[in-house]
Amino acid sequence: MSIRADVIRGHTETIILAHLMKGNSYGYEINKSIKEKTDNKYELNDATLYCAFRRLEESGYITSFWGEGNSGARRRYYSITNEGIEFYKKNIEEWNLTKELIDKLI
Repeated sequence: MSIRADVIRGHTETIILAHLMKGNSYGYEINKSIKEKTDNKYELNDATLYCAFRRLEESGYITSFWGEGNSGARRRYYSITNEGIEFYKKNIEEWNLTKELIDKLI
Protein backbone atom coordinates (compact mmCIF):
# COMPACT_ATOMS: atom_id res chain seq x y z
CA MET A 1 0.00 0.00 0.00
CA SER A 2 1.29 3.46 -0.86
CA ILE A 3 0.37 6.71 0.82
CA ARG A 4 -1.85 9.29 -0.90
CA ALA A 5 0.05 12.43 -1.83
CA ASP A 6 -2.54 14.69 -0.20
CA VAL A 7 -1.74 13.19 3.21
CA ILE A 8 1.82 14.53 2.98
CA ARG A 9 1.09 17.65 0.95
CA GLY A 10 2.11 20.70 2.94
CA HIS A 11 5.11 18.88 4.41
CA THR A 12 7.15 18.59 1.22
CA GLU A 13 9.40 21.51 2.11
CA THR A 14 10.05 20.14 5.60
CA ILE A 15 10.91 16.73 4.13
CA ILE A 16 13.43 18.36 1.78
CA LEU A 17 14.91 20.48 4.56
CA ALA A 18 15.25 17.38 6.78
CA HIS A 19 17.41 15.80 4.09
CA LEU A 20 19.46 18.98 3.65
CA MET A 21 20.07 19.17 7.42
CA LYS A 22 22.45 16.23 6.82
CA GLY A 23 24.36 17.98 4.04
CA ASN A 24 24.18 19.38 0.53
CA SER A 25 22.26 17.32 -1.98
CA TYR A 26 20.53 17.35 -5.37
CA GLY A 27 17.01 16.49 -6.51
CA TYR A 28 17.47 12.91 -7.64
CA GLU A 29 19.40 11.99 -4.50
CA ILE A 30 16.72 13.53 -2.25
CA ASN A 31 13.89 11.71 -4.03
CA LYS A 32 15.84 8.44 -3.96
CA SER A 33 16.31 8.86 -0.21
CA ILE A 34 12.58 9.50 0.27
CA LYS A 35 11.72 6.33 -1.64
CA GLU A 36 14.25 4.27 0.32
CA LYS A 37 13.13 5.60 3.71
CA THR A 38 9.50 4.81 2.88
CA ASP A 39 10.19 1.38 1.33
CA ASN A 40 9.00 2.74 -2.04
CA LYS A 41 5.63 3.79 -0.60
CA TYR A 42 6.15 7.47 -1.30
CA GLU A 43 8.07 9.62 -3.74
CA LEU A 44 7.82 13.18 -4.97
CA ASN A 45 7.16 13.79 -8.62
CA ASP A 46 9.69 16.03 -10.32
CA ALA A 47 7.33 19.00 -10.67
CA THR A 48 6.50 18.96 -6.95
CA LEU A 49 10.15 18.57 -5.98
CA TYR A 50 11.49 21.37 -8.15
CA CYS A 51 8.60 23.74 -7.31
CA ALA A 52 9.43 23.18 -3.63
CA PHE A 53 13.11 23.91 -4.33
CA ARG A 54 12.11 27.17 -6.03
CA ARG A 55 9.82 28.23 -3.14
CA LEU A 56 12.50 27.37 -0.56
CA GLU A 57 15.17 29.27 -2.46
CA GLU A 58 12.95 32.32 -3.04
CA SER A 59 12.19 32.34 0.71
CA GLY A 60 15.90 32.24 1.57
CA TYR A 61 15.69 28.81 3.23
CA ILE A 62 18.06 27.14 0.77
CA THR A 63 20.70 28.16 -1.75
CA SER A 64 21.73 26.31 -4.88
CA PHE A 65 24.93 25.88 -6.81
CA TRP A 66 26.16 23.88 -9.76
CA GLY A 67 28.43 20.94 -9.06
CA GLU A 68 29.93 18.12 -11.04
CA GLY A 69 28.51 14.62 -10.90
CA ASN A 70 30.50 11.39 -11.01
CA SER A 71 29.52 10.89 -14.63
CA GLY A 72 30.57 14.41 -15.57
CA ALA A 73 26.99 15.69 -15.77
CA ARG A 74 26.34 18.98 -14.01
CA ARG A 75 24.00 18.80 -11.06
CA ARG A 76 22.29 21.56 -9.16
CA TYR A 77 23.03 21.09 -5.47
CA TYR A 78 21.03 22.60 -2.65
CA SER A 79 22.21 23.75 0.75
CA ILE A 80 20.14 24.79 3.77
CA THR A 81 20.65 28.31 5.16
CA ASN A 82 20.46 29.45 8.79
CA GLU A 83 16.96 30.76 8.05
CA GLY A 84 16.11 27.35 6.61
CA ILE A 85 17.29 25.63 9.79
CA GLU A 86 15.01 27.88 11.87
CA PHE A 87 12.09 27.28 9.49
CA TYR A 88 12.72 23.52 9.70
CA LYS A 89 12.73 23.59 13.51
CA LYS A 90 9.48 25.58 13.55
CA ASN A 91 7.85 23.12 11.15
CA ILE A 92 8.95 20.15 13.28
CA GLU A 93 7.37 21.73 16.36
CA GLU A 94 4.17 22.31 14.41
CA TRP A 95 4.23 18.74 13.06
CA ASN A 96 4.66 17.26 16.54
CA LEU A 97 1.68 19.24 17.82
CA THR A 98 -0.41 18.28 14.80
CA LYS A 99 0.50 14.62 15.20
CA GLU A 100 -0.42 14.72 18.89
CA LEU A 101 -3.81 16.26 18.09
CA ILE A 102 -4.56 13.85 15.24
CA ASP A 103 -3.63 10.89 17.46
CA LYS A 104 -6.15 12.14 20.03
CA LEU A 105 -8.86 12.72 17.44
CA ILE A 106 -8.62 9.46 15.52
